[in-house]
Amino acid sequence: MPIAHIDQDRPELQKAIEEMVESGFTGVTMRVHDERGEWVGSAGKRKLGETAKPPTNGHVRIGSNTKTFTATLVLQLVAEGAIGLDAQVADFLPELGLDPEITVRMLLQHTSGVFNFTGEYYDDGTFAPGIAATTAGQEWVDSRFKTYRPEELVRLALSKPTRFEPGTDWSYSNTNYVLARLLIERITGRPLAEEMQRLILGPLGLSDTVVPDTDPEIPEPHTHAYYRYEEAGRQKTVDVTRQNPSWISTGGDMISTVQDLHTFISALVGGKLLPAPLLAEMCKPHPKVGYGLGVFVQDAGGNGGTVITHNGGMAGHVALMYSTPDGSRTLTAALNYVDDAALSMAEAFQKATQRLVNEVFGGGQDGSADAAEPGR
Repeated sequence: MPIAHIDQDRPELQKAIEEMVESGFTGVTMRVHDERGEWVGSAGKRKLGETAKPPTNGHVRIGSNTKTFTATLVLQLVAEGAIGLDAQVADFLPELGLDPEITVRMLLQHTSGVFNFTGEYYDDGTFAPGIAATTAGQEWVDSRFKTYRPEELVRLALSKPTRFEPGTDWSYSNTNYVLARLLIERITGRPLAEEMQRLILGPLGLSDTVVPDTDPEIPEPHTHAYYRYEEAGRQKTVDVTRQNPSWISTGGDMISTVQDLHTFISALVGGKLLPAPLLAEMCKPHPKVGYGLGVFVQDAGGNGGTVITHNGGMAGHVALMYSTPDGSRTLTAALNYVDDAALSMAEAFQKATQRLVNEVFGGGQDGSADAAEPGR
C-alpha cells in the first residue's frame, strides 16, 4: 500500500520497543501506519551472542495470527457459496464423528467446545496435556521436527472430554482451526496453501507470507527464536528457529513479515477481502471475551476506540497485528524471545502489548494477550 512518506522521527515508538527488549525480549521489530505516514524500527539482537539488530523486513512465525488468515479464507468460501456459515461441519467431515451440532461459525469463534490438542487450561487452574507442545519442556525440544498430520491432531482432541455443549460457551482451542483447515481442503479439493494463495496471498501480493505445512525452514532474513529447558538439573537454551510447525498446524503455523501483516489486516478491515455482511459477522464479538470470527474486537481505551486484532505466539516467536476498524491506523510487530514450559514471558508480553497499544492507539488495556501465549 503506497504511503505518502516514511516518518522516522518517532522517538516514542523507538523507546517503546527498546523498553520491550529491556523487559526480556531478544529482538523486536514494529511497523506503524497512521495519519503521520509509516514508521518502522527494530531493537535488540537478531541472534544471541551477536550485535546485529533484527531486520525490519524479517520473517517471523506468526502463531495464532494464522487463525485470522484461515477464518478469512473460510468466509471467502462462504461468500463464493461453497458452504454456509451455520452449516454443520459433520456433514462435510463425517469420518471424524463430530457432534452434529457444531457449525462452521462455532469453529471460527471457538464456541464448539472441542478439546484443545496443545493442552487444555481449566478454570480451576488445572492443565490437561495434549501433544508435546511448548508447555512440555525437553519433550517438545526433542520432538520439534516430528510431523503431525491435521487428522491426527483432531482425533487426539476428539478422544478427550469436551469442555461444553456446542454453542453454549467460549473456550480458545487450536483444534477448531485445524478442523477449519480440513473443511477448506474437503470443500475445495485442494491443499490449504493453494487456496490461501488463490484467495489471499496472490491477490494482496503477500510474497513474504508462507503456509509451511511440515517445512522446518523460515526464509531469510529473520531473527532467531529460543527455548529454555532443564536437562539433568541444568538449564539449557537452544535455538528453535528451525522446527516442523505441523505440531500446531493452522492453530499457528504461518510465517510472515510486519509489512505483509499490515497489508493483510488493512485490506481485511477495509473490505477488500470479504463482502460487507460477512466482514460484519467476522467483527461481531462474543460477549464473553470479545472474540469474533478469527479476530478479537477490543476497546483500546481512552480515546483509542475499537481495535481489530489477533496476536500469536509460537515457540520463541510472537507476531502482533492491530488495526482501527477502517484500516486507517495499524500496528504490526514481530517479537523474538527465549520461550519455556512455564510461559515465563507471558507477563512481560501483556505489559509490552498494552504499552504499544497505548502508544499507537491512544491509551487503554489490551485484552487479547492470552491468545498469544505459546501452546495456548
